[in-house]
Amino acid sequence: MADESAGRGRRSLRETVTVVLLSVTAVLTAWSGFESSKWGGEMSIAFSRASTQRIEASTESTKALAARAIDLQVFSLYLEGVADGNAELEDFARDRFTPHFEPAFDEWLASRPLQNPDAAPSPFALDSYVPPGEVEAAEADARADAYFAQALVNNQRGDDYTLVTVLFALVLFFGAFAGRFRSERASWGMVGAGTALLVAGIGLLLTFPKIV
Repeated sequence: MADESAGRGRRSLRETVTVVLLSVTAVLTAWSGFESSKWGGEMSIAFSRASTQRIEASTESTKALAARAIDLQVFSLYLEGVADGNAELEDFARDRFTPHFEPAFDEWLASRPLQNPDAAPSPFALDSYVPPGEVEAAEADARADAYFAQALVNNQRGDDYTLVTVLFALVLFFGAFAGRFRSERASWGMVGAGTALLVAGIGLLLTFPKIV
């Protein structure tokens, strides 16, 4: 009679521990699913922002190429006037230099390109020549790279929470089957395995960044 009473007591204790184990795991599973979903949303937002910045970079790059083409045409007219000794055409072209091309042209001319073999081949090869849109395109590309990298990080964080959700699913499995064994030792073994996995999952959750 005493053994039977002790057996019921142990079974009752194990059932209580199992209920607590399953309850805590259920809450943490829901929390992990929530975090995984939130990080997935953050990933989508970052990818969308990266795409927007790529489009902006392309637009600014097109603007820079158009400005460069115009400067090249006017500079070609200038060179044609110099080569033909046509001062009128030379002055006509110089009067139409754009504000962003003129500083580079002055620097190039000051280097005496006809006498100096080390001079730049043209004003377009100088760092001082910066057509409108070139800097903006580079900045937009840099922002796109940053957003893309952040999206990959967010994706990994979502995957981490998904992995923990799978871990908690194993805890639920062990807890659910703990009462299916006639042997108390086997039942406690299942509860112990589930508890170990729960502790491991909680440890992982504590290290993960969270969106509240």
